[in-house]
Amino acid sequence: MASTTEAPPRKNRVPRRPGDRIFAGVSTGSGVLILVALAGVAVFLVTEAWPALTASAEEIPGGEGLVLYIWPLLFGTLISAVLALVIAVPLAVAIALFITHYAPRSIARALGYIIDLLAAVPSIIFGLWGMNVLAPITVDPASWLSEHLGWIPFFAGPPSSTGRTMFVAILVLAVMVLPIITAVVREAFMQTPQLHQEAALAIGATRWEMIRMAALPFGRSSIIGASMLGLGRALGETMAVAMVLSASGGVSLNLISSDNPPTIAANIALQFPESSGIAINTLIASGLVLFAITLAVNMIARAVINRRKDFDGAN
Repeated sequence: MASTTEAPPRKNRVPRRPGDRIFAGVSTGSGVLILVALAGVAVFLVTEAWPALTASAEEIPGGEGLVLYIWPLLFGTLISAVLALVIAVPLAVAIALFITHYAPRSIARALGYIIDLLAAVPSIIFGLWGMNVLAPITVDPASWLSEHLGWIPFFAGPPSSTGRTMFVAILVLAVMVLPIITAVVREAFMQTPQLHQEAALAIGATRWEMIRMAALPFGRSSIIGASMLGLGRALGETMAVAMVLSASGGVSLNLISSDNPPTIAANIALQFPESSGIAINTLIASGLVLFAITLAVNMIARAVINRRKDFDGAN
C-alpha cells in the first residue's frame, strides 16, 4: 500500500482591515519622515559649514582658526549645561519622591499640574526673570563667595557688579530643565511595583528604606535617561542664556566674574544677524558641533532607557 504524505492544512490569514493598513502606513511614513528631516538638517549643516572647515586660520573670525574659535563656545556650553544638571537632578528626584511617596493625593495632583505647566513656560520668560530679578539678587552673595571661598576656581572673582554671570545662567538653566526631569522621574516612581513596596515595608523597613530598596532601583534608568534629556535641553538653550549672560569670549572656570565664556547657541543668536560670508559658515560650523553633541546625548539617553529591565510583582 503506497504511503502518501499530505501537506499540512494552510491557515487562513485574516485579512487586514483598511483602517489597519492606513494606520500602519501613516505610522511608518511618519517615522521615515523624521529620519529624512534629521538627515536633511545634517546635510545642510555639513554643506554650509564646509567652507569654514576648509578655510585657513586667517579667514576665520578672530584669525586663530576654527578650533580655537569654537573651543570657548563649546566650553561655555558644556560647563553651563553640566552644572545646571548637577543642581537640577537632585532637586527633581526629591520633588518626584515627595509627589509619589510623601504628599497627600490632592497636593500631589496639584504639584504635578504645576510642574507640567512650568515646562511650558517660554524660554524668553526665564531669560527676563534671570536678567531682571535673579541677576541683581546674586550680586551680594557673589561678593561673599569671592571673599570667603575665592580659593575655589569657581568663585575666584572679582564678582560682577551687574550679576549677569555664568552662575546666573546656570541657575536659570537648572530651573528650565527641572520640570522635564521631574516629570519623567515622577512617572517612573509611580510605576514602582506595589508588591515591591509592600514587601519592603513588611520586613520592617522605614519609608525611606523602602524608597531606597524599591523605588530608586526601579527608577534608576529613568533618572539617567531624564538627566540626559534635560542635558540636551540645556545644551541647546538660546534666548535665556543670551539675555542673562554677559559673555567675553574667554575660557574661564570663574562663575561670578564678568569674564564669561559664551555658549554656542547664544553666540549664534547674537552674531548671526550682523555676519556675512565666511563668518556665517563659521557660525554654522559651531552649530554643527552643537548638533553632533545634542544628537549623541539623546542617543545615549535612548540607549539607557531601552536597557531598562522589566519589573513586575514576580521578580
